[in-house]
Amino acid sequence: VMSDTKSVPNAVKFLFGGTAGMGSTLVVQPLDLVKNRMQLSGTSGKREYRSSIHALTSIVRNEGVRTVYTGLSAGLLRQASYTTVRLGIYTWLFEKFSSEKGTPSFLKKASIAMTAGACGAFIGTPAEIALIRMTGDGRLPADQRRNYKNAFEAIARIGREEGVATLWRGCIPTVMRAMVVNVAQLATYSQAKEGIASLGVIPAGIATHFAAAMVSGFTTAFASMPVDIAKTRIQSMRTINGVPEYKNGLDVILKVIKNEGVFALWKGFTPCYMRIGPYTVLTFLILEQMNRAYYTQVLGVEPHRGL
Repeated sequence: VMSDTKSVPNAVKFLFGGTAGMGSTLVVQPLDLVKNRMQLSGTSGKREYRSSIHALTSIVRNEGVRTVYTGLSAGLLRQASYTTVRLGIYTWLFEKFSSEKGTPSFLKKASIAMTAGACGAFIGTPAEIALIRMTGDGRLPADQRRNYKNAFEAIARIGREEGVATLWRGCIPTVMRAMVVNVAQLATYSQAKEGIASLGVIPAGIATHFAAAMVSGFTTAFASMPVDIAKTRIQSMRTINGVPEYKNGLDVILKVIKNEGVFALWKGFTPCYMRIGPYTVLTFLILEQMNRAYYTQVLGVEPHRGL
């Protein structure tokens, strides 16, 4: 029985969203580092990594095992800002447009996801820049490394040394990527989960969530990677003699195609996909279980239809 009067308070929705994202980041942070390193590979004029496995083994061999969690503070801060906002808004709007007759249509899901993603990306851009720079620092020569101690120091130094506006460098491709990711991930996840459940082939619960997440993960990774590589390189670039390496996201994409080939736009696809799948599973499992527990334990009613 669904209740029209009882629901999770908006503040709790945002808290649950951020908590779910942070919990997932603790698991997938090494894959995020490998993805970022591979997307930055080639900017020095040489191909640094042959594959995701080569990238991971090279990083561990040259920089130590602990390096795979470099930038964890920035990753957690990114989730605390970006994911808190995007999942909070998505959950709030999803519930708002749901009814006893069913969940929103796919087009409504997509619109909700785009709105949530754009809002979250704008808020989370400073943490995103800190994450990109911290995970990519180890590939630079020692005299060029920024050596940020943690995300908060990174943001403070960027604002002090390069100007506050730099904290939103690459905001446009970040927002565009977030809109693509959220439509592909959130809306596709919801749609895939409904479709898989209706087939009755896979047991309901974790198995259904995992299958839906892997479907949405492939779509998300493929659709978002060209924008993602533009975002990554803009946020990591240096300004030499007052001249930035790239003018904008389109300039990044055109230079990547010219210098590295069109398929370089999907560089790091494997770690990206392997990150998105488990990340989506863990995030939604945590989120749905927290929502369910709040409905049953705090409100004393059956939960609304899930995401």
